[in-house]
Amino acid sequence: MTDGPSFNNISLGGRGGTNPGQLKIYLGKISWKKLGGGKAVEVDKVDIAGVTWMKVPRTNQLGVRTKDGLYYKFTGFRDQQAFEVSLADVSQTQLQGKNDVILEFHVDDTTGANEKDSLMEISFHIPNSNTQFVGDENHPPAQVFRDKIMSMADVGAGGEEAVVTFEGIAILTPRGRYSVELHLSFLRLQGQANDFKIQYSSVVRLFLLPKSNQPHTFVVVTLDPPIRKGQTLYPHIVLQFETDYVVQSELLMSEELLNTKYKDKLELSYKGLIHEVFTTILRGLSGAKITKPGKFRSAQDGYAVKSSLKAEDGVLYPLEKSFFFLPKPPTLILHEEIDYVEFERHAAGGSNMHYFDLLIRLKTEQEHLFRNIQRNEYHNLFDFISGKGLKIMNLGDMKTTDGVAADSDFVADKDDGGSPTDDSGEEDSDASESGGEKEKPAKKESKKESSSVKASTSKKKSRDGDEDGKKKKQKKKKDPNAPKRAMSGFIFFSQMERENIKKSNPGIAFTDVGRVLGERWKKMSVEEREPYESKARADKKRYKDEISGYKNPKPMDIDSGNESDSA
Repeated sequence: MTDGPSFNNISLGGRGGTNPGQLKIYLGKISWKKLGGGKAVEVDKVDIAGVTWMKVPRTNQLGVRTKDGLYYKFTGFRDQQAFEVSLADVSQTQLQGKNDVILEFHVDDTTGANEKDSLMEISFHIPNSNTQFVGDENHPPAQVFRDKIMSMADVGAGGEEAVVTFEGIAILTPRGRYSVELHLSFLRLQGQANDFKIQYSSVVRLFLLPKSNQPHTFVVVTLDPPIRKGQTLYPHIVLQFETDYVVQSELLMSEELLNTKYKDKLELSYKGLIHEVFTTILRGLSGAKITKPGKFRSAQDGYAVKSSLKAEDGVLYPLEKSFFFLPKPPTLILHEEIDYVEFERHAAGGSNMHYFDLLIRLKTEQEHLFRNIQRNEYHNLFDFISGKGLKIMNLGDMKTTDGVAADSDFVADKDDGGSPTDDSGEEDSDASESGGEKEKPAKKESKKESSSVKASTSKKKSRDGDEDGKKKKQKKKKDPNAPKRAMSGFIFFSQMERENIKKSNPGIAFTDVGRVLGERWKKMSVEEREPYESKARADKKRYKDEISGYKNPKPMDIDSGNESDSA
């Protein structure tokens, strides 16, 4: 093991008091051994929960706390053995409570990238009795200490003057209102309680994503490595600008610098919509590319569809090389990471006939379920996804289940936006056989008969010509060897609880059972759902194994089926 620095005349509290020893710091551990011999005290790096450094009478003390609750006090360090930290490397300062100030440091391409271990955070405890940083009731010593650090080192600015500043910008993740400063080599987010400094070398891409018919526009700054607030990592900074707000910005930059380093990238003056001015300047300074909406258009001629992810409402942007869900949790999914997508019937009681869900499964087996997508968005999404060559899993094999709308409820007329599925083939076959004698007179149907045809898909199919009817029966006939489709956690829950609901509600209508199941499922916690979700994961694995050797039905059958309905 590689030796690190060593310190002599260091005492370990509780180990002889004044008996000195030698402390050695290695790459993977801390070791102390009493002078004159004896068993060494070693603390492995992986066992360390925290480290403190403080001034004690006549000397300095290093405290090491382990994950199992032990606390080692090493005393005897001279002042010259203390370490210095450049405040220019501080990315954030936080006032925690009334007495603690936390400094967090950069870990990105410019600092610590080649180090196996790096300084992440230092916490200072400033008691109210402190005499060096005198405060008052509304401005405690810890606040004075934090202000002093910021005034001396310009935490986050590193001595550079901002090229341009955008005041009072709403940021949705990490949430707050910040002044956003764009410097020559980094951007700074300065809030009331938090400060972040982000090197441009950490900015990998910018997204400029307008909302559909909304007064705001998203600008997303994607980072690698991410910034950190407490224990939460933020790989995406989501800013929200007023779409119609016009600004005029002058860059604090000399013409010489502009012409030598930023020629054809920046101008000294800008006037325009705030989100466009912001992204243009940030792109010029950072060199990051900007991604904007591509060819996809929603039913409302927008760039995204309304959806929800992990109980959070938001919008899903289908982009040319990715999907992006915003605002929270911001989720970026590259097309190249996708194993397959699956359109699913919405499982939420009586409202399901108006919505469907989109499951995106990654090659890593991670899944993202985007719920509550309006039914009339299906064709736009299907055409976009199929046009990108992404695999659509078993689109035509969804089964009717209590608590989830039947296919005939989920299928819209061709002009109504369509439906992901129509697997009512068995029903169609029975109806056409029983109604074979009626096929001929059905060619001259009255208005009354036409109304009844719209109400029943099976009757309509039986009244088409003999030749067409046979074609449809062949197309819709199910393969008896096809594997049974995997069931969701909601379906397992429904199977378990349906009879209980019937017993506790005598005479309850069939449709009301599904509504009650949907309401109960919606109110259940993650822990309560887990047994059913566990069964669903196992069933999904079973289905994936069985489907691997089976040729999936062509998803385009759905569109051809809708066309034949209008014949």
